[in-house]
Amino acid sequence: MRFAFSSLALTGLLFSSAVATPGRGPSGPNAPTRPETKVSCTLKASGGDDAPQFLKAVEACPTLTIPKSTTLNIETRLNMTGVRDKHISLEGTIKFSPNIPYWSGNGFFIPFQTQITFWLLGGENILLDGGGTLDGSGQLWWDTFVTNSSLLRPITLTLFQAKNVLVENIHMINSPEWHNLVNEGQNVVFNNINISSLSTSSHGAANTDGWDVYRSDNVAILNSVIVNDDDCVSFKPNATNILVENLDCTGSHGISVGSLGQFPGMFDIVENVLARNVKMTNAQNGARIKCWAGPNVGSGIVKNITFENFVETAVQNPIVIDQCYMTNATACAQFPSNTIIQDVWFNNITGTGSESTVASLSCSPDGRCSDINVNDVHLSGPSGQTKFSCQNVNITGDSASLFPTCTVT
Repeated sequence: MRFAFSSLALTGLLFSSAVATPGRGPSGPNAPTRPETKVSCTLKASGGDDAPQFLKAVEACPTLTIPKSTTLNIETRLNMTGVRDKHISLEGTIKFSPNIPYWSGNGFFIPFQTQITFWLLGGENILLDGGGTLDGSGQLWWDTFVTNSSLLRPITLTLFQAKNVLVENIHMINSPEWHNLVNEGQNVVFNNINISSLSTSSHGAANTDGWDVYRSDNVAILNSVIVNDDDCVSFKPNATNILVENLDCTGSHGISVGSLGQFPGMFDIVENVLARNVKMTNAQNGARIKCWAGPNVGSGIVKNITFENFVETAVQNPIVIDQCYMTNATACAQFPSNTIIQDVWFNNITGTGSESTVASLSCSPDGRCSDINVNDVHLSGPSGQTKFSCQNVNITGDSASLFPTCTVT
């Protein structure tokens, strides 16, 4: 196979192409099928807003490379939905401008939990890789959010209605809000993603979840390192058949199921989740399930959830079920959660808590939790003070004896 290189002039786009041309090869009825002609394109920075040429290049080219020495400046939103058979090789950097007035008015709106996003990527058979960086320029957003709590801050990357997608070998830094949202996706894999969002001012990097999975099935998040200040991974409503494996999370709010049951009239499902081989350090939570209770909330089910092989260091709440999330005890007793929790396993959870209570399994009254299992739990609090607490739940497993008789509310 030979390659012919030429400049590709598509309305002034700053990229070159490499066209793979089939060789002559054998002929006849038993000859191999000739490979399809492929066009690969390489983007160059324009010195202005690179979003238009990026969009056009993805539309035109099956394979698109952003070279290691290149930083694309993205000043306007990226709608790459409905694409098919695309490979984006990000070797350099995609940097989103911190133009708060523009993005606040033009980011793609995500109705769930009132979010916006810089980038919608969707369609079928998509590969995003290359070892490069997505930079959300989050510092100005975090600083501004302190004085404007209603500010909508963009998610860096949203996979929207995406099927058969692999995102791997990517660095993500300084996201204004969540780093990744999988929204209505199917067969999605993230592998070897390095996330870091650390503020350089006195204002924290707020709500910088690593991943949120929403209305999606068959998602894997693998072999990644996350330094942030909110959920490492969060399973939002209607997330099913999820694998989380080999993560290193620092400063996190945990591997979290939920929160669920927040919105009246909605039935939320999170089912068949396996999170294993997770290292959690200096975090608020470790393995967590959180569901709303009280008046005027929704309903749902959490079923077949396994947290396994967690090593936790200086974690405030290493094991948590909170079925009265954001609800005081009086309201929860009067209006128990309508999100049922079933078939949950905490297996081989070890390490240290930063507070004396290292495991809290707090369910709503009226049998809203069932089949809660704890096995091989080896957790200790500071200065040898170690407590386990529970309410409204029957606990089984070889570590059930660590818990006292559960209170009933």
